[in-house]
Amino acid sequence: MRHFTFRPTFTMKGRTFKGVRGWAGKPLHPPLTDVPVTAYLFVAVFDVLSIALHDAHPSLGRQLFLAAGWTLLGGVGVSVLAALTGALDWYSSSEPGTQARRTINAHAITMIVVTVFAVVNVIVRFTAYNGDASAPLGLVVLSVATGLLVSFGASLGGSLVYDYGFNVETAGDHPVWHKSEDDVLPGHAQTSSGTGAEFAPEPAVSDK
Repeated sequence: MRHFTFRPTFTMKGRTFKGVRGWAGKPLHPPLTDVPVTAYLFVAVFDVLSIALHDAHPSLGRQLFLAAGWTLLGGVGVSVLAALTGALDWYSSSEPGTQARRTINAHAITMIVVTVFAVVNVIVRFTAYNGDASAPLGLVVLSVATGLLVSFGASLGGSLVYDYGFNVETAGDHPVWHKSEDDVLPGHAQTSSGTGAEFAPEPAVSDK
């Protein structure tokens, strides 16, 4: 009996290309969001440690403040791409009047507020406080608020995938959950062992 399968995950042949949105089964928005979410959480931690440790370890406080600034800048940069792919997903894979669209709207508005907080943080940090020895209290508060809010927004995004199956190419009974030595490759109709029925993956939510 086989214990590991790698090939289907990295197979691009057979996947429908959706432009900037990515490929069927490989959407670009989810992995892009990982960067700003993680970055903003680390910024909050770095800033809190910077102000907490500065008196006892001045040089460490300064280094943590600098680390937070560059981490924040990277998060803001990638968030532009995340916002673009998310907006295209919103337009192409959801319809007005549905719970899914309302949840997407809630996720989107939350992340827009997060991005505004982060941009303000970057501007203030690199203009007014760039030479400071540690994180100013005001920026610490802003960084922590951003970290909490991005966690809330990420939870909304997670519900779209794990509760609603948003942009999930297959849902329900799928051969990958049947006992079989055969791998199900993207875009291929397969015979699932034990049932004799062919399975062709269909999008959970049809694109416009």
